[in-house]
Amino acid sequence: MHAATRIAMLCAMSFLWAGTCFGQATGLVSAQIPAAAPGYADRAPIAVSSVAGGYAPNALTFDAATGELISGGFGNASITANVHTAGLLGNDDQFKVDDRRANQSTIDGLNTLATFSRAFTAQGGPSARQDFRFTMIGNDPLLGSTTEYPANLAEVSLQLLNADGSVFKTVAFDPFEKLTLESPNFEPLDYRSGHNIEYADAVHRAEFYNGMKANWHTLLIPSVVNKVTVQVPYQVNVRLSDGSVVAARAYFSGTAADGNTYVLMLSPLFNVLFSNEVINEINLGNFTTNGLNATLFPNTFLYNLNTANPNVPGGCCVLGFHTYFLDGAFPESRWVTEYASWISPGLFGAGFQDVTAVSHETTEAVADPFVNNPTPVWQFPGVAPTAKVCQGNLEEGDPVEVLANATVPIEVKEGKKFDFIYHPQTEALYQWFEMGATSNAIDGAFSFPDETALPHSALPCPQ
Repeated sequence: MHAATRIAMLCAMSFLWAGTCFGQATGLVSAQIPAAAPGYADRAPIAVSSVAGGYAPNALTFDAATGELISGGFGNASITANVHTAGLLGNDDQFKVDDRRANQSTIDGLNTLATFSRAFTAQGGPSARQDFRFTMIGNDPLLGSTTEYPANLAEVSLQLLNADGSVFKTVAFDPFEKLTLESPNFEPLDYRSGHNIEYADAVHRAEFYNGMKANWHTLLIPSVVNKVTVQVPYQVNVRLSDGSVVAARAYFSGTAADGNTYVLMLSPLFNVLFSNEVINEINLGNFTTNGLNATLFPNTFLYNLNTANPNVPGGCCVLGFHTYFLDGAFPESRWVTEYASWISPGLFGAGFQDVTAVSHETTEAVADPFVNNPTPVWQFPGVAPTAKVCQGNLEEGDPVEVLANATVPIEVKEGKKFDFIYHPQTEALYQWFEMGATSNAIDGAFSFPDETALPHSALPCPQ
């Protein structure tokens, strides 16, 4: 879900406006949000110098067409410290690591994490016999060994303001911290593709299962590097196509079935908050070029501007995205980054809850860290045969997110002190994108860990 070519998009998305995708909606379909569906957004790579150095929360004006910040920001952001900081490793879980490979950039001219590159040849559709190269986080499966990456987690709480600037409510991430850290994303569990491994590692071992050394692993070591609270203004200004400026609600809030508060936030406002938070964490040395960096939010979902009625949400709801920040220097430093929200149960259907978004974005970031892995242009599963609802990139979560069985229940149990059933999202394997009759992945599968989710490879986008 990024900058690769698309013929038709499932979602109305762009660099600044985060739109919504197919999905199953339940709890958020209400008078407040007449049409809500969970999905994920595009976010092109972000040059640090393109971000405002600071902003006045109550004086922001955005362009209605592009989402661009046109006033209320000041200066240009820059990386002033810690460009070469390396993230620390530490976790309460015991992973058996017999042989390690260095987490060092494998691309000349880049200061970033270790990656490897492969290619596949399309087997069907208009792109048949064309080669498609991809780059993933990790070291080469043929070489084996474990590569460890710091997973730098910044927990973001929201201070929601009233129209007069007073505090309406603070929505904290704290209740979800332990649940996130103990989730399959970071907890060693058993899968068909390996034992005592993490979720993203399990998915990518499934892809290379028949062509990897048995000890090949890509391991994320989580660490909470910061806990911050950001202010969210009650409204922002929006400049319409006729040049007039109107006030638009910046957020809406409600209560989920489990009693936790959910927040719907205007997408371009979120982008300002997110970008400034990421750059702050880089300058503090918390987000690092050798790690997977994540901003985690509590039940925070994004919606588009409703130009017909700015005080009612537009298309909703984006749950996450991944991208990278770059400094424009040489060698170029890149910080692979994601936003993902915790999801309380009952807000969406298809099992979208708890760490569905975290698993989707983390697994995709590993598979497409620089958001530039192309594929044949494929049609989303489940749409009409002639529908040009298509993408052309190696975003492994996207083909499955539209399905009624998008998630899988996985129990994490640690003695008598912890027991929780999580709902990470099943992912498409890269073999699905090849458009072939068979797959050389584990068990001949096209998806994992639910190998029945995608029973055959991708269909080409209708011409």
